[in-house]
Amino acid sequence: QVQLVESGGGLVQAGGSLRLSCLATTTIFSFNTMGWYRQAPGKQRELVATSGSSTSYADSVKGRFTISRDNAKNTVYLQMNSLKPEDTAVYYCNLRKGARDYWGQGTQVTVSS
Repeated sequence: QVQLVESGGGLVQAGGSLRLSCLATTTIFSFNTMGWYRQAPGKQRELVATSGSSTSYADSVKGRFTISRDNAKNTVYLQMNSLKPEDTAVYYCNLRKGARDYWGQGTQVTVSS
């Protein structure tokens, strides 16, 4: 079974930074798309960033967040800078491999004002 384990969430003040990590229990290749999603209370899950043949970001995080990966370590990261209260959500890691989607259990990010 493939498992994704997120870490790095926590409580931070507005303007601060956090780095999220996602470790996969399977080999990831450059052509396997990985991404970060988030879900705030009362809202639908939304795409934050993806990494595959190219990288993409939601407009709301563009210029502040950076997605990166280390395939040798089966890990994807999300560097979050200049955090805002509206970034508060549970952040989920996603892996698309072998025509299947795998999800982590999420890590809570709370940004105080």
